[in-house]
Amino acid sequence: MGLVCSTAQLACLCGSAACSFCCSQCPSCRNSTSTRIMYALLLLLGTIAACITLAPGLQNVLKKVPFCANSSSYVPSDVTLDCDSAVGYLAVYRICFILSLYFFLMSVIMIRVKSSHDPRAPIQNGFWAIKYLLIIGGMIGAFFIPEKSFGSTWMYFGMLGGFLFIIIQLILIVDFAHSWADAWVGNFEETESKGWYAALLGASFFNYVVSITGVVLLYVYYTHESTCALNKFFISFNLILCVITSIVSVLPTVQEHQPRSGLLQSSVVTLYVVYLTWSGISNSPDQQCNPGFLGIFAGNDAQNRVTFDKESIIGLIIWFSCVLYSSLRTASKSSKITMSENVLVQDNGADYTTVEGRNPDAESGNDAKVWDNEEEKVAYNWSFFHLMFALATLYVMMTLTNWYKPNSSLDTLNANAASMWVKIISSWMCLTLYVWSLIAPAVFPNRDFS
Repeated sequence: MGLVCSTAQLACLCGSAACSFCCSQCPSCRNSTSTRIMYALLLLLGTIAACITLAPGLQNVLKKVPFCANSSSYVPSDVTLDCDSAVGYLAVYRICFILSLYFFLMSVIMIRVKSSHDPRAPIQNGFWAIKYLLIIGGMIGAFFIPEKSFGSTWMYFGMLGGFLFIIIQLILIVDFAHSWADAWVGNFEETESKGWYAALLGASFFNYVVSITGVVLLYVYYTHESTCALNKFFISFNLILCVITSIVSVLPTVQEHQPRSGLLQSSVVTLYVVYLTWSGISNSPDQQCNPGFLGIFAGNDAQNRVTFDKESIIGLIIWFSCVLYSSLRTASKSSKITMSENVLVQDNGADYTTVEGRNPDAESGNDAKVWDNEEEKVAYNWSFFHLMFALATLYVMMTLTNWYKPNSSLDTLNANAASMWVKIISSWMCLTLYVWSLIAPAVFPNRDFS
């Protein structure tokens, strides 16, 4: 429903007639939801634009453009551009620079906004055409920034911001695991249906089977009998940590303070840690121990021939899933344990009621299609929301460039130690955060986590 309402808001970029038509066709939804999805869509479109600049054939296409300085069909003109800067790592850096700068600026503007009655509220929830035009214009202007030290300097900001977003992403994944288990265990307790019990067991069993299969494949393809000691350590150590975490989740003390804690959450976290382990060792600079995604199926000849590795694609899918989850998810008691109250939407008790003239664009009954549920107080921290999206943009930038030093040419994304350690440390942080969410109620029994 929120996505449909956001589509109606997007139609407002084309004029009031398109906006009125789309709003009349979609169901009512909360303004806090539709606005967040619109910003998620903006972030997704920026990511797609950055991905296009890494397309293998784009550089060859630009060599045929007459106004490019290095064009094969160059025509003398007053306007000449160095089209090499329009592709490769630096192109991604320039696009993400403008997008993250926009979100950082919005974060500063929205500090201490308490309700939609604040004069700054229209900037948050409206002016979509102006916002998109400003961002597009900024991205075009970013390509005129002199190269010099721009790439190397912005890379350090990207590494810091990307790592901070990884922490937020881990919080959202742990929160998702708790929320999933709370919902299914709650349904089982209310209905005592064997179907819900079978679903709990089946989902947990499936996640563990996939995780074990993944670990076996990692040993087969990413280790050798006498070499690859570091890969063996990462795989074995993370496997041991996952087993310990699963045991902790069913300990009597943990069950006493969290009756709904169990193997379903642990299986989700274990599966994600196995993915992070694979993503980490697949970025190992040791080519002997890293066959690459295509190398597993096509032999060593396919190693490092692609310009955008499959691990990054999966990482971006998980990234956008977390962003969309944070845009739609309503905070519950699990958000207190995982420290995600500022990220998720709070239920402020504002229900839709018909108000005459509330939305003049609605064509029937003057009912609001995208209605304001933040007249008393905001449903989420607007400033922190934009800060999270700014960090998400930096995470995208570093993921697309494989956490590697930028240059203006479209080189292949070679595996490197920086990317490997970021993923491995992320897996340890994920397990630490999940274990903390299990033992926190027992460590602080006087604190209200309900």
